Amino acid sequence: MKYEILTLIGKYCITSEDGQMVYDLVYPQLLADQLLELDFVEVEIFAAPFFNFAIGQLLRDLQPENLNRLLKISNLNQVGKQILKLVIENSKRYYSDPDYRSRLDKVISEQANNTQL
Repeated sequence: MKYEILTLIGKYCITSEDGQMVYDLVYPQLLADQLLELDFVEVEIFAAPFFNFAIGQLLRDLQPENLNRLLKISNLNQVGKQILKLVIENSKRYYSDPDYRSRLDKVISEQANNTQL
């Protein structure tokens, strides 16, 4: 199965909401051990929130080697590749290290509380 991100999202893959939409589409198929391709042809702008939600949270339930086997990313420009690589590295650590996850969640919560004041 191949999904064209330009058709699904548009030229700008920035928001967590758009990333969640991609995740909701691909997650059940990956759990069913189906091969998928996300094609980023003509997508121009990327941001970490998009990749955190679209790809990063897949590592909560899938082993990195399974994700690599099942999910092909194609036509991602150099900036997108760099952001995706960083998101995957961070997600692997977040989901595999409970102490790190706890500390990071605490910092994020504190920052959110300080922003609301």
